[in-house]
Amino acid sequence: MSNYDYLIIDIGSTYTKQRLFKDGELMATVQSPTTVDNVYQGIKAGRDKMKELLGEEKIEAKHVLSSSSAAGGLRMVAIGYMARVTAKAAKEVAMNSGSKILEIVSNEDQPEYRVDILKEINPDIILLAGGTDYGDESSLIENAYLVVKSKVKCVVVIAGNINAQVEVARILKEGNISHIRVPNIMPTIHQLKVDEARDVIHREFIKQITKAQGLSILQEEITNDKIIPTPGAVLMASELLAKGTYLEKGIGDIIVVDLGGATTDVHSVIPGLENLEDEEIGLIVSNEKQISYRTVEGNLGMRVSAMGIIDTVNPKTIFHKRGIKDDKLLEEFVNYCESMEKNPMHIAENDKEYMFDTFLAETAVEVALKRHSGYISTVADPITGVSPGMPVGRDLRNVRTIIGVGGIFAYRTPQESKNIIKNALKDKGISLLPNDPKILIDEKYLLYTGGIISQIDSEYAFEVLSKQFKL
Repeated sequence: MSNYDYLIIDIGSTYTKQRLFKDGELMATVQSPTTVDNVYQGIKAGRDKMKELLGEEKIEAKHVLSSSSAAGGLRMVAIGYMARVTAKAAKEVAMNSGSKILEIVSNEDQPEYRVDILKEINPDIILLAGGTDYGDESSLIENAYLVVKSKVKCVVVIAGNINAQVEVARILKEGNISHIRVPNIMPTIHQLKVDEARDVIHREFIKQITKAQGLSILQEEITNDKIIPTPGAVLMASELLAKGTYLEKGIGDIIVVDLGGATTDVHSVIPGLENLEDEEIGLIVSNEKQISYRTVEGNLGMRVSAMGIIDTVNPKTIFHKRGIKDDKLLEEFVNYCESMEKNPMHIAENDKEYMFDTFLAETAVEVALKRHSGYISTVADPITGVSPGMPVGRDLRNVRTIIGVGGIFAYRTPQESKNIIKNALKDKGISLLPNDPKILIDEKYLLYTGGIISQIDSEYAFEVLSKQFKL
């Protein structure tokens, strides 16, 4: 009989984390450097630490589950009929599937341009959308021919007008292009149905990461035959906390800020949007009307993307907002950011570096939150009907809870971590951000585990998260 309920393994680009649970309680937590040449060596090193910590010769759990962000995600290009619609649908598909959208093209672009983009990016996967069911067929067919013309070697997910899919599949087959058909991701102008497309891309993601040496051993240990993308696990946990379960009421609208070394991800979940009628959604599904929404700032991060932060916000502005006038210190700050890209494992060694990390974190969180949220319009747009003072985009003003996730939050005191988010919210400007939210910190890096466990037992997962955040 197993001694424990769940052993959760997350293979990150830098660290491999393992968490062990019994009766809803965290029994052990370890992390070890990810070993790129053979990922199982890093897993084994962490497992050895765990055995030593617990004084056991072997760790046995009823469920062994895993997630990974080490592969970086599939390179995806989305092609559709209208740029705005395709962009929205593609983002929804990519949200927790393990893919990264590198480009979105549409029939608004010249055919030659579409072909050139495909050749230049050479994606792992193409999301081929376009046309509501039994609507326009020409765009989907035209883009299928352009994919063949580009001669890319990838998998095409045919996710457009269901009536045109047979012809599109024939074109791709004759062009020796691998393809998979899924239901239309936008069957009507009011609907987005992305689950099947996400599942297909997720399976491709698993194929990619399992090519890494050592993962075959892990696959033999996993009890549900899945390795899910870590951002997907965070999103599932966010949804679980917000919505609750059959037995437990959720906490309602939430924002999760996941600040890493390379990216800053923001997830928001607004369960009340689930009850909107078609007329309230509008003619085209938009970000502000989605229950769950995720944005990824790929150039904002504490280490690999530190320079991206000061490229986005001038370092002089960062210092000015904090009332600091010291040119020498400013130069040291810029040099520190440059060095972080070359030394992503670096941990702040003194008060000055600790302060620099605080500046980076507050700036990254502020920018990411403002990009994720909507805003109050300051101009009139007669085409869209927007007038000054009107809210535009995702309205987060009524969100009562923000959760901070990431290394800087896990390794600082809870109050210091909360202050990072509070300071990031000080200057909201015209952004539709929360006014006075409760701030929770994922002190033990457990949020993603709730998402993974929820695949097996949502009640157990909710119990784990409730204890973590003292709900």
